[in-house]
Amino acid sequence: MNQGVLRSLARSFINGGDCSGGRHVLRPLAAEFGQRKSVSCGVIHARRMLSSAATEPAPIDKEKKESAIAEGEKKNGGGPVVPSSYWGISRPKITKADGTEWPWNCFMPWETYRADLSIDLKKHHVPKTFGDKFAYHTVKLLRVPTDIFFQRRYGCRAMMLETVAAVPGMVGGMLLHLRSLRKFEQSGGWIKALLEEAENERMHLMTMVELVKPKWYERLLVLAVQGVFFNAYFVVYLLSPKLAHRVVGYLEEEAIHSYTEYLKDLDSGAIENVPAPAIAIDYWRLPKDANLKDVITVIRADEAHHRDVNHFASDIHFQGKKLKDSPAPLGYH
Repeated sequence: MNQGVLRSLARSFINGGDCSGGRHVLRPLAAEFGQRKSVSCGVIHARRMLSSAATEPAPIDKEKKESAIAEGEKKNGGGPVVPSSYWGISRPKITKADGTEWPWNCFMPWETYRADLSIDLKKHHVPKTFGDKFAYHTVKLLRVPTDIFFQRRYGCRAMMLETVAAVPGMVGGMLLHLRSLRKFEQSGGWIKALLEEAENERMHLMTMVELVKPKWYERLLVLAVQGVFFNAYFVVYLLSPKLAHRVVGYLEEEAIHSYTEYLKDLDSGAIENVPAPAIAIDYWRLPKDANLKDVITVIRADEAHHRDVNHFASDIHFQGKKLKDSPAPLGYH
């Protein structure tokens, strides 16, 4: 067809430049082109309509979304619904026993407990072996600079003590965890027991911070002491877990003594018996009118439990056994 059009055009030019023949030929061509163009435009228009219909949200989906948002706001007490994260992680609504909202993110209601105040506070492990005597006298030596620096400022002393007391459980749990991975063996529950101890000691610190605001030089002292103690205890635990646990057992005995002196100053009025912090009331399930004396009493009971756990762990090693051979005292604060 194209060749015929070209020949007609050539003849018209040769015959005197009259393009009428060409026009007669071009008219049907233009008509055909216009028809094709209208068909193609119709197809394009139809495609655009289909794509628009696919992208526009259906009215029913929009209504469902609005009703879901309204229902969520109704469940949330009329407040706005907190959107879930990209990863689908969202915290469920947690309430106390009285129905009020749980205010803490650092611990949950099922992690709270009532301290066992019936525990014997006077138990003492008499050092017999060289390792026991070394641990005992080392702890007594460490008490000297603490007494000089803090004297009878037991609030600051307790705060400093807890920054150190939370280290052994974390180090021991971490090393047992790594050993379990290397040896392809269970830990007998001791990883969890030691990490529970570390977390409990950290909660002691969070409570004391509410009562005693550390000064800038005390914060620097914490950095120095924690750095030295962490690395020293790490090395000791690698070399002799028996010695490491015995040291912690004696440290807890000294903690019991310090908290007992703290309670004496509270009873004598030397330290004001202020209301207990809210975090302590919820963590130890204390009455709402609890005071500082109640808080120190439950902390001292916790320290007594830690004393027993660590002396028990050291005795297991002393008998030539491994911790996994004896059941771990889980939940034993």
